[in-house]
Amino acid sequence: MNGKQRSYLKKLAHDLQPLFQIGKNGITENFIEQVNQALEARELVKFKVLNNSLLEAKETANELARATNAEFVQAIGNKFILYKESQDNKKIVLPRD
Repeated sequence: MNGKQRSYLKKLAHDLQPLFQIGKNGITENFIEQVNQALEARELVKFKVLNNSLLEAKETANELARATNAEFVQAIGNKFILYKESQDNKKIVLPRD
């Protein structure tokens, strides 16, 4: 993913509310499955790492991106965004170049 595509996804995600909250339980197999389903349905998902969690947003984002084969878009404070192109419900068309 190039910078222009990443900027486009940041713009789309700006008004999104976090769909998932990550607490002290962290990332479980069940959580990864739910995230995969959400990414397939929406392509772009925002997450919030709760204060009671000992996890850092960027580390958690990278770990979850690896587990779901998604692209890390951005982390700001305790929120982060992941993108994964949908197989069946493609809605987002990334700019070329």
